[in-house]
Amino acid sequence: MQRNLAIIVFLGGMLLMHACGIYSFTGASIPPQAKSFSVDHFPNHAPMVQPTLSQVFTDGLKDKFSRQTNLRLVNGVGDLHFEGSITGYSVQPQSIGADDRAQQNRLTVSVRVRFVNEYEPDNDFEQTFARYYDYDSRKSLAEVENEAMDAIVEALVEDIFNRAVVNW
Repeated sequence: MQRNLAIIVFLGGMLLMHACGIYSFTGASIPPQAKSFSVDHFPNHAPMVQPTLSQVFTDGLKDKFSRQTNLRLVNGVGDLHFEGSITGYSVQPQSIGADDRAQQNRLTVSVRVRFVNEYEPDNDFEQTFARYYDYDSRKSLAEVENEAMDAIVEALVEDIFNRAVVNW
């Protein structure tokens, strides 16, 4: 009997915290009065341009907040707002073998993000995020680009999400 009561109280408390917007099961800490978010298109200003990266990244950020929060995506400026641009997309040799040839290459993507929290301006930031993907140099970038881009975008979006709304 007491155990059932304890479980009910615990679940009720978790439901109440989740409903108020104070906490979500993803670890996000969002102001309770925030109801919307917006993500401007992130243009690609990198010296080397990958044609689909802007759209893939922008959609990835929108999808993450749609799936992981109760906020509604709006056009214009939401209670939480993201804008910025892709500033880097480059491939560099990473490890050199005995024959002085690259054994691995590294694709690196950098994104400049400006985040505005309408209700908690102390959490606003402007920051560059960068992630990379190493691949065997015997493969061309074209062979690994889709897989690499997906992995990099997922990691960048996770970093941005955590910086914006996960206050650990």
